[in-house]
Amino acid sequence: MSPRGEQDQLLLPQGERLLWQGQPTVKALLLRVFHLRLVLAYFAALFGARVVAGVLDHQPLAASVASASSLVTPVALATLLLTGLAILYSRTTRYTITSRRVLLQFGAVLPMTLNVPFKQVVRADVKLHSDGSGDLPLGVTAQQRLSYLLLWPHARPWRLNEVEPMLRGVPDARNVAEILAKALVAASDGVGAAQPLPAGDGQPQGAPSGAVVSAA
Repeated sequence: MSPRGEQDQLLLPQGERLLWQGQPTVKALLLRVFHLRLVLAYFAALFGARVVAGVLDHQPLAASVASASSLVTPVALATLLLTGLAILYSRTTRYTITSRRVLLQFGAVLPMTLNVPFKQVVRADVKLHSDGSGDLPLGVTAQQRLSYLLLWPHARPWRLNEVEPMLRGVPDARNVAEILAKALVAASDGVGAAQPLPAGDGQPQGAPSGAVVSAA
């Protein structure tokens, strides 16, 4: 893994074609990385608990609700903070699929590039969501091991020992999965190519750990 330059500039070797390039959606990051719904549910439960506690303490219902309403400020601050983080991560991330590899460019503070040639991809999966976005984890194999902490949130959740890079929250994920599948097939001449699986096809098998990481 190495520092990268500007995300908007991508110089490809002669003969290599750009097939797709995109960023994770803010909504996908906000809901499935920073878990805004769980945070709001926590505050809602805390609000309810305060109201019930006040009533049990023989306070008027209106007074209990007014007291619990003090949670509005931390709820608003938490929502603004998580939304800001989602926007920041979205704007500083760029996923690229070429005719030879997948590139993950990311990092708000220290820009990094993960270069995954197709020859190291042993499996590509896809998980679709109701809004059309989706996640595309890559099972990779090589001598070097990937760091889950450095890759997060661009890594498949809970795969700490066998880290899998993941294109997270991409828009129109079904189309992106088809582009990746065709590129993998073309790169391997149709022999033993890894192909994205349709959503709901069950749990994929674990991939060998590690991938070679280099500058784009």
